[in-house]
Amino acid sequence: LPLFILASILTSTGLVLLKAFLTYVAVLASLNKFIFAPMFIKRYKRKQLSNTDIKDNQYLHTERNNQKYNSLQFVWPESVNRPALNDKPVIFTAIPHGAVPLGITCYPVWSKLFNDKLCHWTCAPVVLKLPIVSSFMKHMGYIPAKAKHIVDTLTKKEENVGVVLDGIAGMFRSDKNTEIANIKQRKGIIKIALRAGVPIVPTYGFGHTSLWKIVVDPFGILEALSLKLDISLTPFFGRWGWFLGPPQRVPLCVALGEPVLCPKIDEPTQDDIDKYHSQLLQSYADLFECHKASYGWANKKLVFV
Repeated sequence: LPLFILASILTSTGLVLLKAFLTYVAVLASLNKFIFAPMFIKRYKRKQLSNTDIKDNQYLHTERNNQKYNSLQFVWPESVNRPALNDKPVIFTAIPHGAVPLGITCYPVWSKLFNDKLCHWTCAPVVLKLPIVSSFMKHMGYIPAKAKHIVDTLTKKEENVGVVLDGIAGMFRSDKNTEIANIKQRKGIIKIALRAGVPIVPTYGFGHTSLWKIVVDPFGILEALSLKLDISLTPFFGRWGWFLGPPQRVPLCVALGEPVLCPKIDEPTQDDIDKYHSQLLQSYADLFECHKASYGWANKKLVFV
């Protein structure tokens, strides 16, 4: 949307494209509101979104449909089974982002399966300021991807937090034979975990990078603008080449790795942060190697950048 707005200011063609885009989005929103939402609410016997019960909101009709559409499966090590994570909040760090990290949208799993603490996923702060979208995401428990909000959720509310660790940068990292994880310098989450004294559970979404075809310009302009504005400006295409359409119908496997057990350190040193960040990278490498062949990616490699 920001890209279309900028184009509409600069050219008359851009204005036409902006109007077409807004009409397209309005049609999709209307189809969801008047056809698909009522159909799935009736089928799954769900009520409308609650202003107080976020856990109940997480059983949303679209997310149930997503799970069936992509044959979503979860695998995890015995070390995260109950009661291992019962006593403390948990940080789930998911990669790769792809166009949309669809695997994380099975929201009740993060709030009920490994402990009973509500899980708040994070997103770019600007997303929580957008009309319509912000209301929906807040009802699902989303919080801004800022240290203060994450720390307050972990320590004051004592609830779980989910972070898509490679963020918007992860949208622009794709390769046919290699999975590229832009997390080599993402150490802020380690500092937060150490200060809060909570475990980090690495999570990998096998299939995330295959759901949509992302248009990446050769000059890196869209990537630079997206990172600067902290919001995606790149177009993507789904099934049947549909612009902003449904994802490819590929199976998804969300694999959890061995947790990184972070001790509580009020003022962690850089050595402390580097130590536990290395453990996180190793856990990611191990879980990828463990599950890649079963997913059908025996020859793929995971590379950290």
